[in-house]
Parts: sequence; structure tokens; C-alpha cells
Amino acid sequence: MGTLPGTKHQKVAGGVSTTWVSVLCLSCFLLGVFVVNRIWSIPELVEVNGEASSVEGIQRKHSKVSMKCEKKETSVRAGDILSQVSLTHDVIMTLDKTISNLEMQLAAARAAKASNQGESPIDVKSGTDLLKDRPKVFFVMGIITAFSSRKRRDSIRETWMPQGDKLIKIEKEKGIVMRFVIGHSATPGGVLDGAIDAEDEQNHDFLRLQNHVEGYHELSSKIQIFFSTALSIWDADFYVKLDDDVHVNLGLVGSTLARHRSKPRVYIGCMKSGPVLAKRGVKYHEPEYWKFGEEGNKYFRHATGQLYAISKDLATYISVNRLILHKYSNEDVSLGSWFIGLDVEHIDERILCCGTPPDCEWKMQAGNPCAASFDWSCSGICKSVERMEEVHQRCGEGNEAIWHTMF
Repeated sequence: MGTLPGTKHQKVAGGVSTTWVSVLCLSCFLLGVFVVNRIWSIPELVEVNGEASSVEGIQRKHSKVSMKCEKKETSVRAGDILSQVSLTHDVIMTLDKTISNLEMQLAAARAAKASNQGESPIDVKSGTDLLKDRPKVFFVMGIITAFSSRKRRDSIRETWMPQGDKLIKIEKEKGIVMRFVIGHSATPGGVLDGAIDAEDEQNHDFLRLQNHVEGYHELSSKIQIFFSTALSIWDADFYVKLDDDVHVNLGLVGSTLARHRSKPRVYIGCMKSGPVLAKRGVKYHEPEYWKFGEEGNKYFRHATGQLYAISKDLATYISVNRLILHKYSNEDVSLGSWFIGLDVEHIDERILCCGTPPDCEWKMQAGNPCAASFDWSCSGICKSVERMEEVHQRCGEGNEAIWHTMF
């Protein structure tokens, strides 16, 4: 067959026509476009999916934050409620304690007034009237004494106990009340009572217990009446019992008590636990020794009788329950027994039971002065009338120290 002029296929080197070259180039172009479009579509899909997942993540985070906020708000609301409940409970407890204290003080005032007047507590006028006039003081120190102890009292007056105007001044400025405590004789109005009346007229430093008959074996009863009477006259933070043959540094006693001023029920002294003496005729014999178990047993912990202090709550407790508290032969044991079973803090203060010189003198030189000094062998200062001045000179804090001591 013939061909038209000009349409004859041309061949390139190698024998491939230009038509096939054109078809091959077109095919490569189309394949390239297809491949490129395919590759570009994948990142777009990934990007879209990423954006969707990020949105979902943000939503989840927002949801979690919202839940946390809701939980936090709920916990805050719950915390507020618990706080209010706790505050209300504290207020109720405070009110209960205040009411309880007032009831005990009223009962104590009635009991003390009845005790001093020999009347029944029911017959006494309103306890409110008895309490409202009581002066507020730091502590009341009752120095337990006897009819035969005039020289002991004078030895104290001449050394560590302020006299006259200074006794009044220390009460007003420092809130410290000091009195020699004594009852009356078996024959009221007799010579012994008259001698005390005359001494009190001269010194104005006695607290007379009108409803107590003096006697060595009546010390437990005397202590009870002292606390009740002192409580009815003075509203003190502490009530202190002291023997009349002990040397005292008032500033140090006050500083010691001040450390425990915020505590409600404290029993302060030199705590001991001596043997229960069953044998008759010996000093400090305990007739009721069998109550303490087998022979050779020791007493429970209690403060030695030369000096101890109790807080107002405990003095009130003793006053209210005076008629039903058991009394042992030794008054320090009796006092300790009254607090068994109560929520009372026993505080062992060795500064209240130093020995006489050289013991208290060495301690003072070492920078540890003593609040009270006596001889254990004599249960007080041996021959205190003759030695009180010596102990005061060697172990005293100085007559002006009390005026510069802040409580």
C-alpha cells in the first residue's frame, strides 16, 4: 500500500518512532500526576485527623478540669461544713466547761461558807453573792502552823516573808497572798486562841479556820478546810500549802507556778513514793496499810508535804467533795489519793525541794537557785528557828528580787 506524502513515520536512532516516544512521555506525565496527588492527599488526611484528635484532647482535658473543679468545690464545701461543725463543737465544749466551773465554784463557796459558820450549805445565801466580791490573785500560800510555833512564825517574818505595808503591796502588785493557817483550840476562846488573836492583831497575817480543831492527826482535814476557805475568799490561779519550817524564795516559786498557769488541772510538787509503814509506833505509821497491798509496798506517787501547789479546778473539786473524800493519817498521802482517777497532770518540780546549805548554796552558785529548801531528815529545816536566817543569807534570792520578777 502507498502512503500519503509527509505522513511517513520517522525513526530515531535505535529504531523507535516518535509516536511511541510521545505516548510514553504522556503516560509518564499522567503517572506522575497520579502519584503526586496521592502523596499529597495523605498528609492532608493526617492533618485533618490530627486536628480532630487535638480537638477531642482539648475537650477531654476541659472535661477533666471541670470534673476536678467540681470535686474541688465539693471538697471545699465539705471542708467548710466540717470546719463549722468543729467550731460549733469547740464553742459548746467551752460553754460546758464554763458552766461546769461556775457550778463547782458556787458549790465550793457555799460549802466553805457553811464550813466556817457551822451551817448547812442549804442555809447559806446565794453562791453568786459569795463569789462576786472575791479578789483575783496569782496564788494563795497557806503556811500551816500550830499554837506552839510562834518562834517559827517569827523566823519566817524576819527573813523571806514581807511584813506590814509590803505584805499588802505584794498582794496588790504581784497577786501573792500569804497567810499563816490555823484553826482553834479544843476550848474556843481560851488562852491559846487569845494568843493567836493578839498575834494577828499585831501582824495581820493569819487565816483562821473557824470550823477546825487543831491537832496533828487532823492535818488532812485542816488541808481540806484551808483550800475551801481560801477558795471562798480569793479567786486564785493556784493554792499553795507550805510548812512553817521551810525556807522559800517567793520570786522563784512564782516563776515556777507561772510556767503552768495555762493548764487547767495541775498538781505541782516534789513527787515521791515512800514505803507504807505498817509497824505501829513508828513515825508516819499508816493504820490502813492493808489497803495498799502486801507488806513492803509503796504509796502511789504524790507530792511531799513540805510544799505543794494545786490549780483552782482541783481546789474547787476538794471543796465541793470535802465531806466524802477519804483521809489517811498522812496529809500528803491523802491529797495524792484525792486525785487518783481524775484527769490531773502531776508535775515533779525538784526546785521545790532542795536541801539546806551547802546544797542550795552550791546550786545557787551554779546558776540554779532553789525555790524552797529544807532538810529531808527533819521533814523541814532542822532547828529552823535558829537556822532560818542562815539559810536565808546563803540561799535567799534577795529581799528585793520579788519586786523585779515578772509573772
